[in-house]
Amino acid sequence: MFTQAAAIIRDAEAFVITAGAGMGVDSGLPDFRGDQGFWNAYPAYARLGLSFAECANPQHFASDPRFGWGFYGHRTNLYRATVPHAGFHIIRRWIEHNGADYFVVTSNVDGQFQKAGYAEEHICEVHGSIHYLQCQTACNGRIWPNNASIEIDGAGMRAISPLPHCPECGKVTRPNILMFGDWNWLAERTRAQEERFERFLSDNKERRIAVIEIGAGSAIPTIRATSERIGWDLEHATVIRINPREAEIRPPHLAMPCGALEGLQKTQEALARIENH
Repeated sequence: MFTQAAAIIRDAEAFVITAGAGMGVDSGLPDFRGDQGFWNAYPAYARLGLSFAECANPQHFASDPRFGWGFYGHRTNLYRATVPHAGFHIIRRWIEHNGADYFVVTSNVDGQFQKAGYAEEHICEVHGSIHYLQCQTACNGRIWPNNASIEIDGAGMRAISPLPHCPECGKVTRPNILMFGDWNWLAERTRAQEERFERFLSDNKERRIAVIEIGAGSAIPTIRATSERIGWDLEHATVIRINPREAEIRPPHLAMPCGALEGLQKTQEALARIENH
């Protein structure tokens, strides 16, 4: 399995990295799979009986903004403090070694790929980013960097510091993230990223593409569908699906039932053996 993956990596002329929440687990980020996983990460919400979907609701920024920013401010602080695990750098070395073009497509809003040194213009964040803000009412269409410093009461998970406000209308801002039941998300930044990604695919459609899918579940299948679209539509593309729970994919694509860091490290070890022969 790892030797087969290594051969795909060795021959790749372009890379697409498609990543879901499982990519961050080895960096110490919480696994929100199901309410139990969410409640294990956030016991305060377990005591309130609130699910992830109920917390990730844009209405809180209007009805109870300190609650809204309690959830998203904590996550902002967590992502800012997190160091990307070694797997991010393994993939970068593959890209650099092959002199290959690349693109990252992720449902994660944490900005970990940028922190690990991937170029902003080579990343598509399909659900937006916590590191950008917008007005909660989308009053002006602007999206700007999130430089807010939010202090959180950990016991009650409520923001206690001054909250960021829209410079136009004065209302409390929100992250530029697609939330549940969200009608005011400004998608322009993500749309521009998607356009760049489609140009990348057009430019590389005749090349051997390694699609490395990591930690993308089927509950919200956007990332898996992206991998499969490339794998089945482009003749020279091969998908490597790394997932400890839902790795299934039809040949000639490769299923790797393990965690992100394990799969990447063992593939690197197999690649080193191939190159040393």
